[in-house]
This record gives sequence, structure tokens and C-alpha cells, in this order.
Amino acid sequence: MKHLSDISIAQGKELKHIKEIAAKLGIQEDDLEMYGKYKAKLPLSLIDEDKIKQNNLVLVTAITPTPAGEGKTTVTIGLTEGLNKIGKQAMAVLREPSLGPVFGMKGGAAGGGYSQVVPMEDINLHFTGDFNAVEKANNLLAALIDNNLQSTCCNLNLDSRTILWKRVIDMNDRALRKITIGLGGTANGIPREDGFDITPASEVMAILCMAENFKDLKERLGAIFIGFTFGRKPIFARDLKAQNAMAILLKDAIKPNLVQTLEENPAILHGGPFANIAQGTNTIIATKMGLSLSNYVITEAGFGADLGAEKFLNIKCVAAGLNPKAVVLVATIKALRHHGGAKNEELFTPNLEFVKAGFCNLEKHIENIRKFHIEPVVAINSFTNDSNEEVGFIIEECKKLGVQAVVSEGWEKGGEGTKDLAKAVVNVVEATKTQFKPLYDWKSPIQEKIEIIAKEIYGADRVDFDKKAKLNLKRIDRLGFNDFAICMAKTQKSFSDNEFIVGRPKGFVVTVREIEIAAGARFIIPILGQMMRMPGLPGVPASEGMTIDDNGVISGLS
Repeated sequence: MKHLSDISIAQGKELKHIKEIAAKLGIQEDDLEMYGKYKAKLPLSLIDEDKIKQNNLVLVTAITPTPAGEGKTTVTIGLTEGLNKIGKQAMAVLREPSLGPVFGMKGGAAGGGYSQVVPMEDINLHFTGDFNAVEKANNLLAALIDNNLQSTCCNLNLDSRTILWKRVIDMNDRALRKITIGLGGTANGIPREDGFDITPASEVMAILCMAENFKDLKERLGAIFIGFTFGRKPIFARDLKAQNAMAILLKDAIKPNLVQTLEENPAILHGGPFANIAQGTNTIIATKMGLSLSNYVITEAGFGADLGAEKFLNIKCVAAGLNPKAVVLVATIKALRHHGGAKNEELFTPNLEFVKAGFCNLEKHIENIRKFHIEPVVAINSFTNDSNEEVGFIIEECKKLGVQAVVSEGWEKGGEGTKDLAKAVVNVVEATKTQFKPLYDWKSPIQEKIEIIAKEIYGADRVDFDKKAKLNLKRIDRLGFNDFAICMAKTQKSFSDNEFIVGRPKGFVVTVREIEIAAGARFIIPILGQMMRMPGLPGVPASEGMTIDDNGVISGLS
């Protein structure tokens, strides 16, 4: 395996002008909104509902991950390269990276090795400004709320104790989780408790990812639930006349971003909600754009299949009327060792017994995907410390389950290393008549939908609702939001709500601590365990390993 950093590989690549990449898709130069030579925004007019129905959507997800992740983005890009290598027209459609993980735990999020989207540095940093636009739209609403509290002419009589809306910033900063604002006298507003979420957790980000068009975007922004008046009347963003101003800030962010892979294949990046605290998928607009332009669209959803894939299938696909044809489950030997009981210092040492013990985690994810009437393919994301015995065991055990497992070598070899995976995916798409079926009906009661996910996907015996969660259920019923989808906020480290229980836990109970409302996104957010919507930095942040020289050349961003 080549010992080159992701950033050195990306920096050593001479990129095609984005006009050439667009031309491959039949996009006219006049349709491109250029952001330099290598990035462009695409107009929504390119979306074609007839073509969407004809083309093939493939989701890449993963087993329950270790903290560093298992390489979903790398596999997604590598699979796109592999499909093009075997003669299929394929495009990757991904989320945009958040600066929180980039400078926190995981570093960059543009793939790795020879399976990257480029320009990598731009993508991992400010890109085309979409996250900034989401942040500003979110915080405009926050400013309008606090302005109204002290208004003498247009006061809505909003009870500040009931305000649910928080400010956001795209950085991991635990000190901002709970703050007090409006201090310093009457000129500075009404003092109250407030807090920050990270930008990917903003409902504005969720709305951007769920919106079908600009009209839908405005309607959803106006439907954001803020809180209650002293007379218990619900207040929405439209009551503050906020939706148009917020939409103005998002007028460019709603357009998908076109970039390229290292092998000069097209890729769209758009939107970036996390999957543990939000829905974890790119925008509906981006996915439909990809399906309008390419025969195969390879997309991903965050963290393990119990989070991102569940939400992609139960929320996004239902809302957008999408019919995914196959699901790729990314597994690593390292993660299976982890789920088999290996300690951190043992994760990179071959040990078949750990892999055998940890296979139950992969097996549960396979079972879960089939509950949606979709056949999975397992991609074993290859690392140098994988033994032949460990890899062979996974392939044979998957075969017993009727699932093909294929070694993916996209990091080391690019598309050449994923041709077998591409063939396996094409076989599932073309040989099976997949008719996706969601796990629950949106019209079912909220509590029932939560219990279906917890029992069917996580494997819980039952769900307990804390006192606050029970009060939240009554509020949801009173507001008429019972037919919304469910977007669980849960640790990504376990099927359960206890991050320390690995493998395939059984006989456990999940606890719903509270339930938040995302009325604009049209989903309900049950918060399990001790989940936080503003992460903190780790003891040694990724930022400490980053440098920029006197000529502006960056290292350590991968």
C-alpha cells in the first residue's frame, strides 16, 4: 500500500476544469455558476423527474463504527470510480463536511487515498459557503426572536421560557451548549437562557436537505416552531415574517455543488447534517439532480446503518418518493475486532477470534437492511493489517446469509480496486426487482413509530419515556404533529443508547430523555441517553496536526 497522505495525493493531481466535468453530463457552460476553476453550482432546472425514475440509486452505509469511522465516503467515491471503470455512467452524491469534525476528531471528510473528491482543501474548509448561509439563516431567526421579545410595536407576547430555537456555529465548542444572553442592561435585550448547537444539527440544515424546490424551502422555513405565547398559543417563524429573509440567505445554498473525483468523474456535494443528531443525508435536491444526470447515483448516509441508513430510508426516501436499488454495507476488520472485544491497542493486530465474535454486529445490520426489502452488498474496506483468514471468514459467513462480501481497495488503487465491488452492486441492481418498503407509516402514532425503530433496528426489548419525554408527546399531539417522521438522536457507537455496549446487544431498554420538534423539516427528534447537539473537542484535536507554510500550502487536513 502506498504511504502517501490524502492531501499529498490530492495536491499532486492536475484537475480538469469543472466545465469539462459538466460537459460529460451534457450540462451547458451557461448553466454553471462558477466558483473558480474546479467548483460550480447547478441550477434546479436540470432536475428531470422522468429520468429520476429510470436511473439507479445506491446507498452506502456501514456497520457500527469506531471513532475514526470505517471509510464510507472513501468506499462511496471508490465505488463510483469502479462503476465508471466497468462501463457504467456513475456519479457520487455526498454531504459537505462540517468544520467541527475536520478540526476535531476525524479530520477531513472528502474520501481518502486514491478515492477522493477534489479540490479537497476547499471542500473540507469553506467550500461554496453553504454552511455559512445555513448558519446565518439560523441565527437571523434567533436575532428576530430576541428582537421581538423587547419590541414595543409588534410584540408577539412570546414567553421566553418556552423558546426552543438555538443559535448555531460550525465548530465543536462545548462551552456554548448553555449560555445566558441579553445581559448588560435594557439596551442589550431581555436576559434569558440560550445555547448553541453545531450547524449540521440546525433545523435550517435539515430543511435545506428536505426541500424539493424554493417554494417548498420557504414554506418549511415559515413552519419552524419557536415556542409559545404567555397564552399558550404556538409561535412559528412565519409569525415573525422570517421565512423570506431566511430564504434570501439560502438562495445560492439551495443549488447543488458540482466537483470531481481524482479519476475525473462527476460528484455532487450538498448539505451536511450529522446522522447521530440529525438525518445524516445530503439534500433531496442533490440526489434528484444526480439521478437526472447519471445512470447510477452512489450516495451515503452518516455513521452506522442504524442511524444514517434508517433515516435515509424512512425519512428521505419516503418524503422524496425515491426507490433505492441496493445498499452497500461498509465493514472493516478493525471494527469487527472492536465489536468482538478487542481493546484499542489490539485493534490493528490480526485476531480471527475477535472478528468471529464481532461478526454479530454486521449480521444485525444485514438483517436490518433486508427489513426494507433491499438486498445489501458488504464492502470490506481494506487495510494493511487485515489477515487473509479474517477476510475469508467474513466472505464465507456473508455467503451463508446469501450476501456477497467483496474486498474494496479504493483507498490504494482507486477505481481499479473497486471493480469487483462495482460488479456485485450492478448484479444486485439488475438481477433483483427491488421495491423499497419503509419500516413504518408516517401516519402511525409517534410513540409507536419510536418503538418500531428501537425494537426492529436497534434490537431493544422496550422503550422507556422519561417524564419530560411524556410531556413532549402531549405537546406534539396538541400541535397536530403526529404524522411527522422520526429522526432519532442516539449514540453512533452502539445499537443501544449506551455507547459502551458494542457488538449486538440484547435484552436492553432504550430511554427517550426528551423529544424535540422540527416542524419545518417535518420530523420529530427523540433524544436517547445523553446525546448532545453541540459536540466538544477531543483531548488532542485534529487541528493540532495541521500546518500552513509561508506559501499557503496546507498539510494535515486529511
